This record gives sequence, C-alpha cells and structure tokens, in this order.
Amino acid sequence: MNFRIWLSALLILGVISPAWAQGDDEDVHTIFFDTIRTGDVRPTPVAVEDMKYIGTQYITAADSQIMGSLTGVVQFDLDFYADFELVRLDPFYLKTYEIKEMDLLGWQRLGAQYLVRLEAEFPAANLRSRWRLLDTKTKQEIGKGLFEGDRYSWRETAHRISNDIVKTLTGERGVFLTQIAYIRKIGKAKEIFIADYDGANERQLTKMGTINISPCFAPSGQDIYFISFRDGDAQLFKVDVNSGKVSKLTNFPGLVSAPAVSPDGNKIACILTKDGNSEIYVLDISGKVIKRLTNHPAIESAPTWSPDGRLIAFTSDRTGSPQIYTMDADGFNVKRLTYEGKYNDSPLWSARGDRVTFVSRTKSGRFDLASIDTSGEGFRILTQVGQNENPHFSPDGKQLIFASTRLGTDDIYTGDLSGRNQRRLTRSGSCSNPIWGPMR
Repeated sequence: MNFRIWLSALLILGVISPAWAQGDDEDVHTIFFDTIRTGDVRPTPVAVEDMKYIGTQYITAADSQIMGSLTGVVQFDLDFYADFELVRLDPFYLKTYEIKEMDLLGWQRLGAQYLVRLEAEFPAANLRSRWRLLDTKTKQEIGKGLFEGDRYSWRETAHRISNDIVKTLTGERGVFLTQIAYIRKIGKAKEIFIADYDGANERQLTKMGTINISPCFAPSGQDIYFISFRDGDAQLFKVDVNSGKVSKLTNFPGLVSAPAVSPDGNKIACILTKDGNSEIYVLDISGKVIKRLTNHPAIESAPTWSPDGRLIAFTSDRTGSPQIYTMDADGFNVKRLTYEGKYNDSPLWSARGDRVTFVSRTKSGRFDLASIDTSGEGFRILTQVGQNENPHFSPDGKQLIFASTRLGTDDIYTGDLSGRNQRRLTRSGSCSNPIWGPMR
C-alpha cells in the first residue's frame, strides 16, 4: 500500500487531520506514450533463427505452428533480457544481396554477435527441441542443449531454452520461468491474478468478492500474502498459489497494511494501527507480533527488506513530507536516504542490494519511478511518461515491474533498470500492485 492510499485509509479512520493531506496532487497530469527506450546501455546483439524440422515423418500444420510460436517466445525472452538485444532478419538485406538462406556471415553483417539455431522433432506425442548457440565471428559453437516433453508444453520448453542461453552467455539464471501477481478490479471487488513473467497464462487466484491489495510472494513461491477487507477492517491473509486456498492470519484492531516477507521467509514486516498510530511491526508467518520497530508520531509505511534481511527501508513523513528511510532490522539506527524531491514513497530494495527504487513526484508533477544508491548518492529517474507506481524487482534484480497509466488505463509494465525496453503486460485496465515471484 503506497503512502497516498495509506493516507486515505488513515483519514477515514480519523487518525490524522484532513488538512495535512492537502498536498499538491492537483498538479499531477498524465502524458500518453507507448514503449520508450532510453539510457546508454549497450546490450549484446543476439539473433534467433526460425526453428527447423529435422525429422523424416509427416508433421501437421499444428506442429508447424508450435515451431513458429516457440521461436517467437525465445526471441521475445532474449530481447526482454536486460543484457541482450534481438537482431531481426531484414528482408531488404536478403533481397538486395539475393540471399535465400542466412549464414553466420550474414547475421554478423546484420550486427548479431551470437546466433541461436533451433531444431525440432515430434516423436510420438512429444516435442524434442534442440538449441545451438554460435559465435558469428569465430563460427564456433559455444553452447547446446536438448529438451523433450509434451508438445503442448512448448511455451515452457521455449523458456527453458532461453534460460539456458542466458546461463551460457552470462553465467546467471534467467527469469523466464518466473511468475508475476497483481491486482485487477472486477466490479467493486479487487482480486489477485497470477501469470507468467511475460503476461501469458493469466488466471484469477482469489475470488473473494471484496477489496484485496498488496500481494507479496513468499520466497518459496508457494504462498502469496496480501491485505483483504473481507471481514471489514484491513487484515493480513495468504493464498496458496496452486490450490487457491485462502487463510486469514491477523485480527488486530485498526488496519494492517503493506506486508513484506523477509528473505528467509520467516518474518513479515507490515504496518499496524492497533495502538493508534501507523507503526512498523514484524510478525511471524502465522501473524503474531514479534516486535514493534518504530515508535514515532509520524506516519510510517511501506517497509521493504534488504536482500540479506539485515536492513529495512520504509517511508515516513517525520520531516514534513514522505521520504525514504532505512533502519536495522531490529528498528535501530534510522537514517534518511532521500533528500531530492518533496514526495518519495514505496521503496523497494534491489535484489542485488546496491540500490533502492521508489516512486517520486518529479518536477513535472508526475509520479515516476526513481532509484538511489544505498549510500544516498546517485538519484535518478527511470520513467518519463504516465503515472508510474508500485515498483517491484525481478528476482535477478535486472528488471522492474510496475503499474502505469501511460496509455490511459491502469496496466502493468516491465522495464530494465536503465529505463530501457519498457513493455506492457496487461491490456484490460484496472490493474495495480504488481509483484514478481521468485526463481523457479
């Protein structure tokens, strides 16, 4: 729950005066653009050829479609990855040089440093997929692999191939088998939806017919913690990702909000108003209070754990406007992190631990994503269009998922940390509170 939503809830409860809440929101406006590509990052150019059938038996049109779709997913994955950029086949180049089939030299001339070649067979009801990774300059094969499984699981096979290519070229794990969760408004209710990282295979996870917000994956990926108004006041719940079974964890007086599960999965930092003011507490995973971390008359909100679980960043208006602070996980050693801008909220620690991303009201009056080094240096703005909120990192720390109004409706977008390669994942509108699940 971000600071403005939290503020509205406190106003309803009468915890603070309405006069305090009159900020400069009237100046906020929206600019509509689609994908933008910014920054000075130079990703590695990689090409992916269409998958070829190498068997000897007759294949159906559906099999051909599977090969085309699998190729498209691998191309999308590698172009999505922050370190790569997809080199596409240029029909003009083929026509100009009267080339019937591209070779490594042709791909090199188009700018590709590496080329992925895909091959398929269809033994029985299965799909057998082979991939080879070639250096277009040295002509050497630098990686290869094989997957076999149900032919209708071709999307998962494509993501596994993409993950292997990322591992071969970078040594790091790819995120192409991860899932995302977000909130979608249905009538007067808000429900949790879950989908693949690229927005495919979307399904509705909760069907509670009430307001549910602030989803938060457990590190195992098995459960999602969230806030629900099902029984009146906002309380902490969790839902099993596979079964959809919902459990209520807290029953405190006042509000519960902004849950954040610790990296070890054993604790949940959240906001409670049970003692009259909004303060940060740490609960165990059954919902029982372990410790109160803050004790200040200001509004404290939006706690987020550092990757090692030793620190917590949070929002506080203790200096008159919402700013980002950090403290030790036991509540001591509070430090202010942001000084630039009058409104900074919704902090999120990067998976690599070196930066904190947050929502900042920029000079234009717009809400943009921004980030800052954990030392307090290196403040930079990551977005430039629409209202952008609820940032959350991919598990490899290279991508952000966030909600934006840049095309007029509330939808979910992703982009890498340089602000490059921003993509729209949902198109239904009324989507918010996205979160990225753990590695699978």
